[in-house]
Amino acid sequence: MSTANKKASLLQKVSKGLTVGSVITGSTFFHGPPVLALGFTKFFKKSKKVDETNIQLANSWIGINNQLIEKVLPNLKWDISIDEQLDLNLQGRYLMMCNHQSWVDTTVNQYFGLTRMPLTRFFTKWELIFIPFVGQAFKILGFPMMKRHTKEQIAKNPELKSRDMLEARKSCEQLLSQPFTLLNYLEGTRFTPEKHAQQQSPYKNLLKPKAGGLALALNILGDKIDALVDMTIVYPEGAPDYGDFWLGDVSQIAVDLRKIDIPDWVLGGEYEDDPIYRERFQKWVDQIWTEKDQLITQMKSKYNQ
Repeated sequence: MSTANKKASLLQKVSKGLTVGSVITGSTFFHGPPVLALGFTKFFKKSKKVDETNIQLANSWIGINNQLIEKVLPNLKWDISIDEQLDLNLQGRYLMMCNHQSWVDTTVNQYFGLTRMPLTRFFTKWELIFIPFVGQAFKILGFPMMKRHTKEQIAKNPELKSRDMLEARKSCEQLLSQPFTLLNYLEGTRFTPEKHAQQQSPYKNLLKPKAGGLALALNILGDKIDALVDMTIVYPEGAPDYGDFWLGDVSQIAVDLRKIDIPDWVLGGEYEDDPIYRERFQKWVDQIWTEKDQLITQMKSKYNQ
């Protein structure tokens, strides 16, 4: 590439970066204050109308991001496959699992889900409440916020364990007043080759799953959801960072959604207190993860031919 072409390409990326940054920042400042203002009224009076309005505002923010994707990334190709057994709609109640490789995963989830599923929430740490605007928005929009304690803290004060479970149950039950998608990244962290090697993961494309969070959600919500959904995201060119995505360096994203059947024995089990149930649940999740690992290999092979 000639020097002139390199400069032109650089200027194009700078322009695209400034456009994306300006639109997202402007949209956030436009949508954020109304969400916070309406949210604070809930301290004085619970209102379903306020909750619905805030969800509409959140979806409007996501909608602008999605329009931005289509405008500034016209060459990005989406390969989306949905299990025919999976009847998604905006009034449903879903638990969702997903592999985790990049911060872009959340953007992919929002792009896919806006017109197909209710607003996606995920478990967040209580400490995020202290991040200006972001933490308060999570709380107002009904993201389950957990005060998680370490094993050492629980050993010193066993009551903290039951308190954590009570907080989790309360947070999940609050979702039942409206349609929802509750997302769980079972790996607990983003996949990297270094983490994969350190874990000695038995899976080619995934880290080891942490089954406890899914077990908790199924214990609380399992008989009230419409489907347990497994979302698989593949970046054929490798997992991008946020800058790579918005600057147009990602040309293809593949997404697969399948419905996971929930065996009757799964519902109502006590993961923390019943070692027999816990072992059986972990084996069930391992089987799901083995199938997911094979699926990722198949999806990748489609683009490596």
